[in-house]
Amino acid sequence: MGEVLTTMKIMPDSPEVDLEAIKSTIESSMPEGAKLHDIAEEPIAFGLVAIILNFITDDGEGGSEPVEEMVSAIDGVASIEITGVGRLM
Repeated sequence: MGEVLTTMKIMPDSPEVDLEAIKSTIESSMPEGAKLHDIAEEPIAFGLVAIILNFITDDGEGGSEPVEEMVSAIDGVASIEITGVGRLM
Protein backbone atom coordinates (compact mmCIF):
# COMPACT_ATOMS: atom_id res chain seq x y z
CA MET A 1 0.00 0.00 0.00
CA GLY A 2 1.21 3.52 -0.77
CA GLU A 3 1.09 6.67 1.27
CA VAL A 4 -0.92 9.83 0.68
CA LEU A 5 -0.07 13.41 1.71
CA THR A 6 -3.24 15.32 2.55
CA THR A 7 -3.47 19.10 3.03
CA MET A 8 -6.25 20.44 5.26
CA LYS A 9 -7.24 24.07 5.85
CA ILE A 10 -8.59 24.61 9.37
CA MET A 11 -10.64 27.75 10.00
CA PRO A 12 -10.97 28.97 13.60
CA ASP A 13 -14.22 30.33 15.08
CA SER A 14 -12.78 33.85 15.37
CA PRO A 15 -9.51 35.81 15.31
CA GLU A 16 -9.39 35.52 19.12
CA VAL A 17 -9.03 31.71 19.10
CA ASP A 18 -5.71 30.43 20.49
CA LEU A 19 -4.10 28.88 17.39
CA GLU A 20 -1.19 27.50 19.41
CA ALA A 21 -3.64 25.50 21.55
CA ILE A 22 -5.29 24.07 18.43
CA LYS A 23 -1.91 23.16 16.92
CA SER A 24 -0.77 21.57 20.18
CA THR A 25 -3.96 19.49 20.37
CA ILE A 26 -3.49 18.32 16.78
CA GLU A 27 0.14 17.34 17.45
CA SER A 28 -0.76 15.32 20.55
CA SER A 29 -3.94 13.72 19.16
CA MET A 30 -3.04 12.40 15.71
CA PRO A 31 -4.95 9.14 15.20
CA GLU A 32 -3.15 5.84 14.72
CA GLY A 33 -2.08 5.41 11.11
CA ALA A 34 -1.69 9.16 10.51
CA LYS A 35 1.64 10.98 10.69
CA LEU A 36 1.97 14.73 11.10
CA HIS A 37 4.09 16.21 8.31
CA ASP A 38 3.77 19.99 8.78
CA ILE A 39 1.64 22.69 10.40
CA ALA A 40 1.67 26.30 9.15
CA GLU A 41 -0.45 29.44 9.45
CA GLU A 42 -2.04 31.33 6.55
CA PRO A 43 -3.45 34.86 7.04
CA ILE A 44 -6.96 35.12 5.57
CA ALA A 45 -8.49 38.56 6.27
CA PHE A 46 -9.31 40.98 9.09
CA GLY A 47 -6.99 39.24 11.54
CA LEU A 48 -8.35 35.75 10.84
CA VAL A 49 -5.61 33.15 10.39
CA ALA A 50 -6.14 29.60 9.08
CA ILE A 51 -4.05 26.60 10.08
CA ILE A 52 -2.67 24.55 7.19
CA LEU A 53 -2.14 20.93 8.22
CA ASN A 54 -0.22 18.40 6.13
CA PHE A 55 -0.39 14.77 7.21
CA ILE A 56 0.45 11.36 5.78
CA THR A 57 -1.85 8.31 5.77
CA ASP A 58 -2.10 5.01 3.91
CA ASP A 59 -3.93 5.22 0.59
CA GLY A 60 -6.73 2.93 1.76
CA GLU A 61 -10.37 3.95 1.74
CA GLY A 62 -11.25 6.60 4.34
CA GLY A 63 -7.61 7.34 5.14
CA SER A 64 -8.14 10.97 6.17
CA GLU A 65 -11.48 10.53 7.97
CA PRO A 66 -10.04 9.88 11.47
CA VAL A 67 -7.96 13.07 11.21
CA GLU A 68 -10.94 15.06 9.89
CA GLU A 69 -13.10 13.86 12.80
CA MET A 70 -10.39 14.59 15.38
CA VAL A 71 -9.76 18.13 14.09
CA SER A 72 -13.49 18.92 13.78
CA ALA A 73 -13.98 18.03 17.45
CA ILE A 74 -11.38 20.54 18.72
CA ASP A 75 -12.82 23.57 20.54
CA GLY A 76 -12.35 26.74 18.49
CA VAL A 77 -12.43 25.02 15.09
CA ALA A 78 -15.22 26.38 12.87
CA SER A 79 -14.60 24.33 9.72
CA ILE A 80 -12.13 22.16 7.86
CA GLU A 81 -11.50 21.75 4.15
CA ILE A 82 -9.34 19.22 2.35
CA THR A 83 -7.42 21.35 -0.15
CA GLY A 84 -5.03 18.78 -1.56
CA VAL A 85 -4.35 15.06 -1.78
CA GLY A 86 -1.31 13.53 -3.44
CA ARG A 87 0.28 10.12 -3.52
CA LEU A 88 3.83 9.89 -2.21
CA MET A 89 6.37 7.96 -4.26
